[in-house]
Amino acid sequence: QVQLVESGGGLVQAGGSLRLSCAASGRTFSRYAMGWFRQAPGKEREFAAAITWSVGITAYADSVKGRFTISRDSAKNTVYLQMNSLKPEDTAVYYCAAMTTARGISIQHAYNIWGQGTQVTVSS
Repeated sequence: QVQLVESGGGLVQAGGSLRLSCAASGRTFSRYAMGWFRQAPGKEREFAAAITWSVGITAYADSVKGRFTISRDSAKNTVYLQMNSLKPEDTAVYYCAAMTTARGISIQHAYNIWGQGTQVTVSS
């Protein structure tokens, strides 16, 4: 069984930075892409960023483009989300997910393995 474990969330002031990590553990699995999604209070979960695992092609939601950077370390089996210039509207639970079959990497329902989430709170 594969597990995705997120870390790095917390409380930060507006304008600050955080780096989220997502480590995959368990059985070896082939993944096409990994992504970060977020769910703010009272809202649906939405796409934030994604990266294809082998080539490193990235995609970002317009709301985070230019502020967030997704990267991966194949040797560590880990994907990261560097978040800069954080805004109060970035407050959400951030989820890491893996896609094992090649599809559009911004498509939420294409991801079939999910982590438990990590809370990010940005104060004004």
